[in-house]
Amino acid sequence: MPISPYLARLRAQVGHDLVLAPSVAVIARDDAGRVLMVQTCDTGLWQTIGGMVEPDESPQEAAHREALEEAGVTIELRGIIAVLGGPAFRVTYPNGDRMAYVATVFDARVTGGEPRPDGVETSAVRWLGPRELAGAQMAEITHTLLTAAIPPGGIEPPLRA
Repeated sequence: MPISPYLARLRAQVGHDLVLAPSVAVIARDDAGRVLMVQTCDTGLWQTIGGMVEPDESPQEAAHREALEEAGVTIELRGIIAVLGGPAFRVTYPNGDRMAYVATVFDARVTGGEPRPDGVETSAVRWLGPRELAGAQMAEITHTLLTAAIPPGGIEPPLRA
């Protein structure tokens, strides 16, 4: 996945050391209760729309930017579902970079655009219902986020990578 210029400058200073980063996750649902998910180019795993909040950007602005960049859609934010962090939100990337995310999770609905991958970060974009979510391969961080953000019975335990 591409790295933001801000994070690239920070990584030049700290190498692979742990970086704490504010982030956003967008749980965009349709009228049938399906969640708009993206498949990543680098791992092939499914995840929610989202990413790091950039300097001078609000979490709301980051959510809108990520939805447009990763899935080609505009969204209406309907509120904050959760703010999540802790050990389950630590990630070590294949290159050795370590991150600890604190994610603001937004409830949202799509207001424009046609869901499509960007071909850089995302290879597929799809609406997934509870059964599809249960069968989708996703990282532990995504499973933890969905479990915390969607009411009990909303998803079954998914396959984990």
